[in-house]
Amino acid sequence: MRAVVLALALAFVAAQPHNLAPEFAPSKTYVYKYEALLLSGLPEEGLAKAGLKIKSKVLIRAEAENTYMMKLEEPELFEYNGVWPKDNLTPVTKLTTALAAQLTTPIRFEYANGVVGKVFAPEDITPFVMNIKRGIMNILQLNIKKTQNVYELQEAGAQGVCKTLYAITEDEKADRILLTKTRDLNHCQERIVKDMGLAYTEKCSKCQQESKNLRGATAYNYILKPASHGILILEAAVNELIQFSPFSERNGAAQMQTKQSLVFLEVQKAPIVPIQAQYLHRGSLEYEFSSELLQTPIQLIKITNVHAQIAEVLNHLVTHDVERVHEDAPLKFLELIQLLRDARYEDLETIWSQYKTRPVYRQWILDAIPATGTPAALRFIKEKFAADELTVAEVAQALVACMHMVTANTESIKLVEALAMTQNIVQNPILREIVFLGYGTMVSKYCVDLPVCPIELIRPIQELLAEAVVRDEIRDITLFVKVLGNAGHPTSLKPITKILPIHGTAATALPMRVHADAIMALRNIAKKEPRMIQEVALQLYMDKSLHPELRMLACIVLFETRPAMGLVTSLANIVKEEQNLQVASFTYSHMKSLTRSTAAIHASVAAACNVAIKILSPRLDRASLRFSKAVHMDFYNSPLMLGAAASAFYINDAATLLPRSVVAKTTAYLSGAAADVLEVGVRTEGLQEVLLKDPTLIDNADRITKMKRVIKALSQLRSLPTSTPLASVYIKFFGQEIAFANIDKAIIDQAIAIATGPSVKNLGMDAIKALLSGVSYNYAKPILATEVRRILPTAAGIPMELSLYTSAVAAASVKVRATTTPALQENFHLSHLLKTDIRLETEIKPSIATNTFAVMGVNTAFIQSTLLSRAKLNSIVPAKIVARLDINEGNFKIEALPVAVPEEIAAVHVETLAVTRNIEDLAAEKFTPIIPTKIMEPISREILTSKRTSSLAASLETSSEIVREEVKAAKIRFPKTARLNKKYCAKAYAIGLKGCIKVATYNAAFIRDIALYKLAGRHSFAITVKPVESEAIERLELEIQVGPKAAEKLVKEINLSQEIEVEERTPIMTKLKKMLVPGVRNGSLSSSSSSSSSSRSIVSSKSSSSSSSSSRVISKAIDATTPIKRRHSSSSSSRSSVSSRSSSSSSSRSSVSSRSSSSSSRSVTTSTRSKSASSIASLFSASSSSSRSIVQLSKKRTYPHKFQRTHKCLFLTATSAIVSKSRSSAASFQTIYNKNKYLGNDLPPTFAVIVRAIRADQKVFGYELAVYLDKPESRLQIILANLAADDNWKLCADGVVLSMHKVTAKVAWGAECKQYDTMITAETGLLGPSPAARLRVAWNELPSAFKRYAKKVYDSIYDYMPAGVIKEKDENSAKQLSLTVVATSEKTLDLIWKTPTRTVYKMALHLPLALPLEEIKGLTPFDEVADKINFLVTKAAAAECSFERETLTTFNNRRYRNEMPLSCYQVLAQDCTDELKFMVLLKKDHIEQNHINVKIADIDIDLYPKNSDVIVKVNGMEIPISNLPYQHPTAKIQIRPKGEGISVFAPSHGLHEVYFDKNSWKVQVADWMKGQTCGLCGKADGEVRQEYRTPSGRVTKSAVSYAHSWVLPAQSCRDTTECRMKLESVQLERPVNIHGQESRCYSVEPVLRCLPGCFPVKTTSVFVGYHCLPIDSAPIRPESLSSMYDNSVDLREKAEAHLACSCTAQCA
Repeated sequence: MRAVVLALALAFVAAQPHNLAPEFAPSKTYVYKYEALLLSGLPEEGLAKAGLKIKSKVLIRAEAENTYMMKLEEPELFEYNGVWPKDNLTPVTKLTTALAAQLTTPIRFEYANGVVGKVFAPEDITPFVMNIKRGIMNILQLNIKKTQNVYELQEAGAQGVCKTLYAITEDEKADRILLTKTRDLNHCQERIVKDMGLAYTEKCSKCQQESKNLRGATAYNYILKPASHGILILEAAVNELIQFSPFSERNGAAQMQTKQSLVFLEVQKAPIVPIQAQYLHRGSLEYEFSSELLQTPIQLIKITNVHAQIAEVLNHLVTHDVERVHEDAPLKFLELIQLLRDARYEDLETIWSQYKTRPVYRQWILDAIPATGTPAALRFIKEKFAADELTVAEVAQALVACMHMVTANTESIKLVEALAMTQNIVQNPILREIVFLGYGTMVSKYCVDLPVCPIELIRPIQELLAEAVVRDEIRDITLFVKVLGNAGHPTSLKPITKILPIHGTAATALPMRVHADAIMALRNIAKKEPRMIQEVALQLYMDKSLHPELRMLACIVLFETRPAMGLVTSLANIVKEEQNLQVASFTYSHMKSLTRSTAAIHASVAAACNVAIKILSPRLDRASLRFSKAVHMDFYNSPLMLGAAASAFYINDAATLLPRSVVAKTTAYLSGAAADVLEVGVRTEGLQEVLLKDPTLIDNADRITKMKRVIKALSQLRSLPTSTPLASVYIKFFGQEIAFANIDKAIIDQAIAIATGPSVKNLGMDAIKALLSGVSYNYAKPILATEVRRILPTAAGIPMELSLYTSAVAAASVKVRATTTPALQENFHLSHLLKTDIRLETEIKPSIATNTFAVMGVNTAFIQSTLLSRAKLNSIVPAKIVARLDINEGNFKIEALPVAVPEEIAAVHVETLAVTRNIEDLAAEKFTPIIPTKIMEPISREILTSKRTSSLAASLETSSEIVREEVKAAKIRFPKTARLNKKYCAKAYAIGLKGCIKVATYNAAFIRDIALYKLAGRHSFAITVKPVESEAIERLELEIQVGPKAAEKLVKEINLSQEIEVEERTPIMTKLKKMLVPGVRNGSLSSSSSSSSSSRSIVSSKSSSSSSSSSRVISKAIDATTPIKRRHSSSSSSRSSVSSRSSSSSSSRSSVSSRSSSSSSRSVTTSTRSKSASSIASLFSASSSSSRSIVQLSKKRTYPHKFQRTHKCLFLTATSAIVSKSRSSAASFQTIYNKNKYLGNDLPPTFAVIVRAIRADQKVFGYELAVYLDKPESRLQIILANLAADDNWKLCADGVVLSMHKVTAKVAWGAECKQYDTMITAETGLLGPSPAARLRVAWNELPSAFKRYAKKVYDSIYDYMPAGVIKEKDENSAKQLSLTVVATSEKTLDLIWKTPTRTVYKMALHLPLALPLEEIKGLTPFDEVADKINFLVTKAAAAECSFERETLTTFNNRRYRNEMPLSCYQVLAQDCTDELKFMVLLKKDHIEQNHINVKIADIDIDLYPKNSDVIVKVNGMEIPISNLPYQHPTAKIQIRPKGEGISVFAPSHGLHEVYFDKNSWKVQVADWMKGQTCGLCGKADGEVRQEYRTPSGRVTKSAVSYAHSWVLPAQSCRDTTECRMKLESVQLERPVNIHGQESRCYSVEPVLRCLPGCFPVKTTSVFVGYHCLPIDSAPIRPESLSSMYDNSVDLREKAEAHLACSCTAQCA
């Protein structure tokens, strides 16, 4: 029934002329009561909030058809700052009075069918007042449809065009229409919002889908009354809620609540008279932004005299930030920025003219002007630089800041464009780059919020790029490509792709670094048009003819577009068939690292990559470090929407030591947005080559001509591009490139010339003279680190702002003075300083103050009402240091003197407040803590504990009262907040200081235990340092004395007591010693670390048998054969019981201090139990059962060889084999040690180090270190002693070089160095045929804490050992660890790690660099130090090609049999660039012996066998072996014997070594030549899948065909080379049917054939590719067959290749 009535009512109203639109009848003035309340804070009651209230009467009268007048009467403004809802509103009388004239001025607006149109008002009404009136008119905006009761539409309003839901009902009893309108502010077609400082961020749509940081909705409730010509608004209530959270919503949100009320009062007849002023068009209902864009929400400044106020702030900053930063300096710097923003350009000119000659003021102004962010800053810098009032350094610093801080608009963009054309900028390359890169940044910021970016902004750069390409100006091309990359304009894709190698030969001819920069410039475009960039990037990636580096860069760009599942899967399929291992490894590692991403922004890519890697082979995951890699690591906390990521791209194209390119990038995730904070890229193309290559190689025309003449027979040879010696680096900040530099050899030479020039020397002399006279300076640097703002209007027309500010000021006060004794003359030389005693006094006071503000609330130029969270950091760490250096006396001393330290050296204070202030009464500014002071009271731990278990409702019942405004009778009690107030202190008596950390927090977690509420409140953290009472320290000293005077500097006399050499000989004394001295164990230290014999031991050993008594006397020397036999008889028991404290490798090499027993079983059990209770073996869970150990040992894996000591093998002779085997090197160490336990008795220390604290009571604290060197005994002793008189703690370290192959050291510490001890032995030897090194650590006693931590470390290492490690349980020496490293080859190691209970093997560990095993022995072929270093560096990463037993191993370790033709040279290895630095040729003579020819520099070297010798010829002249080594007179080339052959060394020419003997040869090329070689040995680029590459560049599948393609053919059979063969395309002898058509086929790979007039005497079969032509096509002439080499392969068949030929006498 009600629905019928409503329909009839609506039908009745619809029949009226004005429909359902609100009616304001002519000649009537409608009077309404209007109120608007805005509150910001947390939603709960009982907490502080800040707010604003507007109260007024609103008069509306129809002036003409669809034109109305509106006027406010009796306006009142109130502010709210207090605990809601307890406290009352406060009238803002002064502000109301100041704005009354504007508020009461009538305005005119168009209004038809419930829609507000144009608005007209006098010019003097500020936008702030106009927006208030728009908030009232916004209530009148009604779009009522005739036939629908519930409907949605996009409706215009003060906040933009947003999704609006209408619902209409009728109250039939009251004759009222009830209308509800809801606006969803998150779904707006056109949202009125202004973002500042967010241009560099990328929104995460995925994050916002799950949890929005900013949500808003507005509800309008109307009571309408049908009228004669429409409807009358009787009452309107608006309730708007906008909530914001930096985290996900479930972690809490602050809110801005807006309430409006419009209530009809009466109708008056008095008209609304407009004022006598011109009414201008002031826009529409949409909110108008005004001065709030320049007004910071942190402070409100009433500007009366901007010049005087700027001068006042400058004086404050300069005066109070001299020696220490004032705590208010960051806020004052923000105030200076605010004043400069409001100042006119003429005011800036005046300020600059006043202070430009005062350096401190000048620096503050230059730091503040860019931070204003206005176009005036750019204009200021432009004009002052043109007037030569700014230096280049000042302009560079200011421009970099301006480009990122100035608001991008048409005015600022035009200023930058004009600046780029300024003559001063054009002439300076650095400034030119900064300005042009900044122009791209400006365009990017300007277009970030525009749906379509104007192409006119970027077209000038595109035209400049086109002109640079025509002129072939590589530097300009690079610059303009980077500018287009910064701008990220979609229309720049076409000009960029024109210089990529996918558009013809013109682009291909450009240097590869230009292509690389162009590809990387696509990334910013990809953020706007990902689909377009995906197409280009995929095309580049799939082009296998491109350089691998470019394809990998395309892969980076492709994944930054966040491709979909299908595209990632397609990429995986490409990788599956990829022949280039660098590209495959890079792409796979990129996908694999992205699968581990937890960031929401990468969720779809991570899922796609997770599927894609399952398609690929896991072998790619095991690619070595020499292959390109991509690494991505991130951390993301979804509830907090907070995280960080780091990416690194390592690009290598030839497996060289230095990568070709490295890119590192960091990303931050915050509040649902992502920003690339910092990115650094480095390219090292050619850098390694220019550092190691012989510079005389460049432009040697004779060498190049000679080598080209040799290889001209290879007509299909394609030279590789010569890499330009270049290194380049770029830096990106927030995705925008701010600087880049290209470094070539010319720049390096120029820098060296400047550094070694007279100007630098004069500068150094001036600096020294200044230090001698004393230097004092103060430096302060302010920075506006963050200014991020979002301003959006509320329903009431008042702007709401969310902002984050960070401002910091750092300062340092430095005083330095140097004095010399004796004093230097006026015109002294630098060498005179070495003969004086230099004293340098330095006092420095660095300090920093940082303020961070987070604001939410109302921010206008008239009134501010905000919720503010403020964090302050203040820190100062003063120091006063005196350094003294006397080179003649060998003395160096540093003293740290006491300084006045503030109470807190670092403090952080965070507080959340409700803030209100207005421009007319700044003194009434009010701050209220968000948590009322009443709540902030200490509570006991019991209350806290009970609170955790109680609910919020229960806690509310026990709190104090708050009387609600709405419900007077209800009572609300304040809960008591959790309060943390802790102080942690520690005293350092040695330096006389006491440090404390204070932590205090009061937060709102009692309401909701979530992140936002934990932040709300007050927090503090402080670090204090104070002198310890009664422990006054005058100074701290560090002194180093070298030379004979070191003994005089020792403070404490060291007197080590002599140890007892012979132990007590009776069992009673032994037991007594065990009880009285628990630290002593059976045996001595030397026995625990001894080697394999006991015949010559100095330390006695204890022996017993089952039948003898304890009265047996121990002798110092025993027969060598006795212990060996005894040991042999009980080897199993002895091993299982671990009774020997040695590391013997066989049963015949026993320890000095072993205990033998004839009753093995009893001895085993007793010994094992006693030792397991006292040794560190318990750390490793050793088994105590000998039988179980024997079983385990029988099943364990053993290394096939035993360690043979080099120092043993060297002295081993047939006559003294037994004696040598039983010789104990540990005993040798003990002998040397016992001769003189303390070297200080006979020798002065080599140097001494004393660290001490000088106290007022003259007590000494600290340590002294004395180092003694006994050269005759090759012994080094280090004594570290505590200087305290009552402390006898010492550390004694003794090291002895027993031979060239063994070093033994004893380390003891504790009281008089007797409490704990270890023995460390390092020795070299052999494990089978391989060189090895072993490190052993044995001990008697270790501290319990060390054992505890050692066990934790050992367990963690053992549990997380990598794959390929063999882990086995074993019974090794109980108190010994050993690590053996076996060099099975120059690039592989075996590792053997033994602990008391386990043995770990790592076999065939591959090294990225070669071990210089021979060079370690001093066998480098060069004498100069620089040449030796060059040789060793080249050797470490050289690529090797070798030949042995008819098998050739390429540089890439690919093996094949080389069926060589007789008497024809093959290119073994050569420099395949145009430089032709070297060439190595190989041939087999008629008796099938190998000959090698090396062409390098200006010489030819021939190596060939003759009888049993190897013959060497240089330029055709034989050099006898006795005359070697041969040294080239000018080049760094050397020929010398090596083993059974001859080696040629030329590392600076790229050819590290060529070795040749009768049966084998090897060629090694330098690391920087990798990827630049060609020939039988390959390219040395690591690409084994593309190894068989012929001179034409084709990759063949046949090793024989590949080898034959590198034969140097003869021109005729009368050629002096005796080669009688040529390479030709051959026809397949049989017809073939291809695709249903009879065809004849020709080989596209050359086949070795005899010359005309010759016939083959030796042949072989070879598989080659054929290209087929229709049989009816014209036959190909023999001279045209070479054109077949570029055709495709249709099939592969066998062909006959000739290996040896015989020619007739008539051969032409």
